[in-house]
Amino acid sequence: FDRFRDGPCRRMVEGVIRWRYPALAGAISLILFSAAMIMDRTVGWRFFNAPERGTLTANVMMTEGTSRADTLAQLNAMAVAMEQINAQYAEEHGQGPVKGWFTQVGANSGRPISGSDRVSPDRLAGFNIELIDPDLRPYSAFEFIRAWQAAIPESDKVDRIQVRGDRQGPQTDGISVRLIGDDFRTLKQASLALQKRLNESPGVSAVEDDLAYDKTEQRLTLTPEGQALGLTAADLSSQLRGQLDGIEAISLPQNGQSIEVRVGLTERAADADYLSRARIRLPDGSFTDLNQVARWESGRGFASLQVENGQRLVLVTGELPEDSVAARALQDQLQNQWLPDIAQEFGVDFELSGLAQDEREFLSEAVVSFMVCLLAIYLTLTWIFGSWSRPLIPILTIPLGLVGVVWGHYIHGVPLSMFSVVGFIGMAGIILNDTIVLIVRIQERMQTQPLLDSLIQGSSDRLRAVFLTTLTTVGGLLPLLFESSVQAQFLKPTVITLVYGLGMGMGLVLLMTPAMIAIANDLRRSWRAAVTAPKVIKRARNLARLRA
Repeated sequence: FDRFRDGPCRRMVEGVIRWRYPALAGAISLILFSAAMIMDRTVGWRFFNAPERGTLTANVMMTEGTSRADTLAQLNAMAVAMEQINAQYAEEHGQGPVKGWFTQVGANSGRPISGSDRVSPDRLAGFNIELIDPDLRPYSAFEFIRAWQAAIPESDKVDRIQVRGDRQGPQTDGISVRLIGDDFRTLKQASLALQKRLNESPGVSAVEDDLAYDKTEQRLTLTPEGQALGLTAADLSSQLRGQLDGIEAISLPQNGQSIEVRVGLTERAADADYLSRARIRLPDGSFTDLNQVARWESGRGFASLQVENGQRLVLVTGELPEDSVAARALQDQLQNQWLPDIAQEFGVDFELSGLAQDEREFLSEAVVSFMVCLLAIYLTLTWIFGSWSRPLIPILTIPLGLVGVVWGHYIHGVPLSMFSVVGFIGMAGIILNDTIVLIVRIQERMQTQPLLDSLIQGSSDRLRAVFLTTLTTVGGLLPLLFESSVQAQFLKPTVITLVYGLGMGMGLVLLMTPAMIAIANDLRRSWRAAVTAPKVIKRARNLARLRA
């Protein structure tokens, strides 16, 4: 170690200081090149890649008018398809993925289908599957989901089938789009168009919206004759509501309570032919048949309507593909192509929520927190160093760790994630600590030695301390770096960030910190020369005049 420190290490530091401006340009080029790898998606980004669990749920909602026997038949068809796919996987991989399964009729399993609380229990069913441990299979649960969905036969009696894989982590949906408009039926058409495109994308699952259809309803519209007679939509709806729900005739007090007497049509009168026999009171007091002043048509209504701040909206949700590259490409296509096309075609607005909103909030909060930390560090170092400019050197070494972070993710084929950001913030503290220790030693040397000797000797003196700090941290994380368990994969971005960021950051800090101190000294001397030059020139002119 001593021979390396006094030989190659010393020569490298001396060479970097001598060629400090090309060395600084090279370091900046590395940082920019690494940033470009993130910008052009050479190194991918996925906000949260949660580890999967070994359970699946499939929920079924049958169409209106189907019976319990139809629901059971659909469950049997799904079970047959599941057993076929299980046998196929067992033949290919030596072991089937399905460990056990059961079904239920009358309710959904896990997260229910939107609107299922308003339909008959006989139309609902749930399918629960337990898979073998993820470490025992070379494929994910979502690959099994895609194969199973493709094998389930289509049926006109099925309203929706929703298959989900159980994941840990944020409970928000990977795909979450809010469509905003003036008419719910237009919003439903836009939602169906978006769902069709999402369902055609490989790897996307559990696509649905929260604007579920409900029972058949009658939609009434005033005719020109009704409007000419002075009727309004409010008058018409009020009278029909009074006839069907009854109106309060009198309220009688009794024993401290109020007894309400309501008058309305009997159940026999309010039958399917009620609208054709209904009578409406006109503003002049006379009565006429409803079919003389209004027209109506049958159609399926919606189970629930979402209105926020006076705006009608529908939420479309789904699960992103497991592959980070495919997921990012889908998000880009969704935001830049599909949603603008749908917004233009149907005249609606859109906004991304769910996991995309969590990502925006996390990144904005991380940036603010990081800037506050840097400000606190800068003020502390200003007090320690007794200088406003010298603390900038340790802070400028932080981007050097980004080079190792990006290249580490590239080598392992792992996308950057929120854990990478957390690891980078922690890594920045360690790199700052190494830099501060190095600068303090250089300052001590500068009190008795020339600048060049202080930089070279100070870097050599602190090689052991910086090396041991990096070695203990990296060595402790190596078991996690090479851990092959599926359950530990979500920790890989943090581990890669610390291992590669510190490993490459150590070398760059030991070499570039002396170079930046030398450059700062050059700038300081140039500034002093620029400030004092006019005074020297003026003094020389005065001396020349005196001599003359």
